[in-house]
Amino acid sequence: MTVWIGTSWKMNKTLAEAVDYAGGLRQALSGRSLGSVQPFIIPPATALASVAGVLDGTSVLVGAQNAHWEDAGAWTGEVSVPQVSDAGARLVEIGHSERREHFGETDETVRKKVDATLRHGLIPLLCIGEPDEVHNAGTSSEYILEQARRALDGLEDALLAKVLIAYEPIWAIGAGGRPAHPDELRAPFAALAGTFGGRVAGLLYGGSVDLANASGLLDLPHVDGLFVGRAAWALEGYVQLLDLAAGLAGGDERRSEMEGVDQ
Repeated sequence: MTVWIGTSWKMNKTLAEAVDYAGGLRQALSGRSLGSVQPFIIPPATALASVAGVLDGTSVLVGAQNAHWEDAGAWTGEVSVPQVSDAGARLVEIGHSERREHFGETDETVRKKVDATLRHGLIPLLCIGEPDEVHNAGTSSEYILEQARRALDGLEDALLAKVLIAYEPIWAIGAGGRPAHPDELRAPFAALAGTFGGRVAGLLYGGSVDLANASGLLDLPHVDGLFVGRAAWALEGYVQLLDLAAGLAGGDERRSEMEGVDQ
C-alpha cells in the first residue's frame, strides 16, 4: 500500500527559500529508501517550475495549490491545468477550505476542477472537511461524504482510481486548529472508506499533524497518508516525517509477509 506524505506551503517561501528547500530535500533523499512512501510537495505558484526542476528525477511529486477548470481564456490572475502541468506539476490541490471560504469555491467549481485535472492526466487532491458546528452536532461523516460525492460522483472507476482525498477538519487546521483525537477520526474515515475505499488512490488526513501524533494517525484504519502543514514547512521536519512513515510502512510490510508465511 502506498503511504502518501505531503505538504502544501500555502502563501509562504520566496523563490530562493523554495529552491533551497527543494535542493535540501533532493540531497536528503539521495541514497535514502522510503519504501512504499510517496512524498509530494505543493509550493506556491511562483516557485512551482523551479521546485519541479530541482526535484526532477526524484520520487517527489510536485503539485499546484490551485488551477482553473478552463484550459485558457480571459481569467485574469488564474492559472490553468495545462499551465501548471507545463510548469512541472503532477497533482493539483482542489477545494481547500480556505479557498471555499475566502475565494468563493463551490461544490460545482470543485467538480469542474477535478474534471479538468483528470482530463489532463494529473492527480486531483480533493480536500474536504467540516466546520466546528458540524463536528459538534455529530454529523461530520454525512457532511464530508456529501462534499466528496458532489466532487466525484459519476466518475468512471479508472478516473476515480487516480483521485486522492484529503480529509481536513476545518476545526483542526491552521494556526488556531486543535489536534484531533484519534477517536474523532474513526467514524469519518470509516464512512469515506465505505464509499471510496479501494476505489481512490488514497485517503489522507490533514489537520495539526506533527511528529508527536503522526504515528498514531497513520495507525488509524483507512488512513493512507498525511497532508501536513507547518510541521513540514521546515525541511528537517518533513524529512523526519518521511522517515517515520517509511519505518512504519516497512514494519507493516514485514508483518504482512510473516503472516503470509504463517498461513
